[in-house]
This record gives sequence, C-alpha cells and structure tokens, in this order.
Amino acid sequence: MNLGFLASFITFSLLISFTIKRQARKDRNSEKNFWARETQANSVRRKPLDNLNYISIPLETFPTHLRNDNPDVMECIGIMESLTSEKIVNLTGWSNTDLKLEYGTANITVLSEYDQNYTLLVRTLQKWADLLLEENYAKEASVLMAFAVSTNTDISRTYYLLADYWASQGETFRIEQLIRTAEGLRSVNKDAIIRHLKAKHPLP
Repeated sequence: MNLGFLASFITFSLLISFTIKRQARKDRNSEKNFWARETQANSVRRKPLDNLNYISIPLETFPTHLRNDNPDVMECIGIMESLTSEKIVNLTGWSNTDLKLEYGTANITVLSEYDQNYTLLVRTLQKWADLLLEENYAKEASVLMAFAVSTNTDISRTYYLLADYWASQGETFRIEQLIRTAEGLRSVNKDAIIRHLKAKHPLP
C-alpha cells in the first residue's frame, strides 16, 4: 500500500474521530445545560403577569364592511370579534423553559393560551389580507398586515406583501421600518425575512 495514501487515510480517520467526539461532547453539555435550566425553571414560583405586552385588536379600524358576502371573509371577521375578549401575547421564540424561568411554572398553561391566541390572530389577519388582495383591495389589506407587523409577527408573507404594496405606492421609506422590525424578532424566520426585504427592496 502506498505510504502516502496510508498516512492520509490515518489522518483523515483521526480527524473524523476527533470531530465525532467533539460533537458528542457538545451534545452532552447542551443536554446537561438544558436539564439544569429546566430544573431551575420548575422551582420558580408564580409571578405577576402585569408586565406582559398584551395586544388589543383595533377592530374599528379594520375593513369589516368589505366582502361581507364572502363566507371566508366573514369567518375571519368572526375570529377577530371573538379574540377581542381574549388575552393575546406574542411569545414567539420563547421556550417553555424560558417562560417558566421568567414567570413561574404555574403560569405556563395560561401563557400558552395567550400565545395560541396570538398565533390565531396573525394567521387570521394574513388570511383575511390575502382574501382582500384577491379582490384588489390592496389598501385595505395593507391595514391588516401593518397591524400584524406592529405586533412583531414572524409570518414572512406578511412582510413581503406589505413591502410590495408600499413599494407600489412609492413609500419605500416604510420598508426600512419593516426591516428594523424584523431585526428585533425572536424567530427562526428573522434572517430570511431580512434577506428577502433587502434583496428585493434595496435601500438607497
């Protein structure tokens, strides 16, 4: 066997073995840290929820008068009306462990409900906006999407369509604010949203 090949093979094998062991060590440390935080979180007592950023739905500013003959639109309006009496909080990017550490284990169920209400809110807003866009009510759809962005939604379609609308209206300066909002997200969609906005709507 060629000695050079043998030496290369041995070096490669050692490198692979080292990489595997290093990754296994990282995984063990990550798991250890996770369970340490989880144990700590489970001992945190209930804390007040007064400082949460509760979201109020400005239903009176929404285009509820449009396409009332469309059952899908009416479903969206009905969901909005039902959510006005619920507590809504955007907790995107927070793990259960994070929430327990911050607000106490006893609050995890109610916090999950608040976050589920938020998910329903932003998904319904975008569905409603899409329905209006199909009927060429772009201005009215932009009102719904702008509100969603103001709550720090991480639905990428909301950002993309709103940016396209503002660009079509010559209001490209608003896209910079969209990018700033996206930069503050606690979401895995954050980087993709920023890249898309900057690539399609480059700032001067």
